[in-house]
Formats: sequence, C-alpha cells, structure tokens
Amino acid sequence: MANPLKATFQKVKSDGSFDGTPIEVRFNPTEYTLNKGAQIAEVTIPGLDSPILQFVRGQTETLSLDLFFDSTESGMDDNATSVAKLTDQFYQLVKIDGKTHAPPVCFFCWGSDFPGQRSYASMGGGTGSQQRHGFKCVVESVRQRFTLFSPQGVPLRATLTVALKEYKTLSEQIAEINKQSADHSQTHVVQLGETLSQIANEVYEDPSQWRAIADQNAILDPLDLKRGTVLEIPTLTA
Repeated sequence: MANPLKATFQKVKSDGSFDGTPIEVRFNPTEYTLNKGAQIAEVTIPGLDSPILQFVRGQTETLSLDLFFDSTESGMDDNATSVAKLTDQFYQLVKIDGKTHAPPVCFFCWGSDFPGQRSYASMGGGTGSQQRHGFKCVVESVRQRFTLFSPQGVPLRATLTVALKEYKTLSEQIAEINKQSADHSQTHVVQLGETLSQIANEVYEDPSQWRAIADQNAILDPLDLKRGTVLEIPTLTA
C-alpha cells in the first residue's frame, strides 16, 4: 500500500512562488472546517413588514483544524526529544516576518481535490496546468496544547489548533467574480441624496445609462427620487 500523502504548509513569496521547502504535518488531520459568509445589510423602509436585504460584501473564508504531534518514538526518559521541535515550525507561521513586517502568506495543501477547487492567478492558476489546489492563507492563530511529558518535564505530545484566513489579491478576487453582465442586481433601494446617474454608475459602471432605469420605473423627473424607493434594475441589451 502506498504511503498516504501528507498535508503541508508552505510559505508564499509576493510574486506567488513558494519560499523554501514545505512543512509536513506529523499526522494528517482527521477533520477540518471551512467557513464562508456574506455581509447583508437591512434597509428599513417605513410601512413594510420586513426590511429589504441588500448584499454589502463577502466575508473572508476561514479554515480551522487540529494537528497532532508525538515524539515518543525517540524515547520517554533520558533520550526523550521535545515535541516542540516539531510544533515550533508551525508556531512560527503566526510570527512577524522580519522582511515583510507581517506574518507570512502560506499555502495549505492536501491532495488535488481540495474543496472549492480554488484557482489563485498570482500562483500560476487559471485554466493552465499550473492551477493550485489548496488554501492560500495567513495564520490567524495557533493554540498549542501539550498532553504528555517525560519524567524530566520534556513535552512529548501536543495538539495544535490552527485558524487560517484565506488570502486573495485584488486581481484574484476580480478574476474570481468574473462578471458576465450588468444584471448583478435586480433591485436597488434609493438612499438619501442618490441620483439616477449615481445608481447607473453603481449597477452598470456607466452613469449615462440612467435612462434605462428611469424608463423601467416610469420616472418622469430623474431628479425627484425619494429615499426608500425600490427601483427595478433592467438588464441592458446590446
């Protein structure tokens, strides 16, 4: 039977290339948790039964996992080897790097079927054969729990609880959104002081398209917009 593929962490340089050799975990994790959310604002309009929900932005995806380490194979008495020699290299991933003055950007990888099939353009991702499957991140926290010691007090067994936050460059995020049309919002709630040109610039990225919104909503005076009005945003035709 082939040896199981080990999960690894590796530092990432600013140009997207790997920095140094991968750090292999001692034992592959038995589970990990991915969490992704969206920030939704509630726009209160007098007279309605419930507020209008409006998407604001996505939230950072997080990954959390426990890593187990054991050094008892070297002995448990005078020949005992501290398990900290194994855990310290992971603990350093949350420390400030002297060159960048910030914790390093890392890449957590475990096989080619990592959930989400993320593609990081700055790491040679995209449609090419160099697409990276894993989780580019910064280490938010590392909690060390030592559970076994030699008679001399040398720690022999530890569990690290690691929290990661996904790291994506601006170009990677823009490529990921991959807008196909201006129809990314079907309605818009008018805010205080907004004009049709401002709304058209927001939804179409073209303020001159304000008339399409005016025609869709039978607006005779484009300067007379009342706060809280729910506008239908039509799809522009070529």
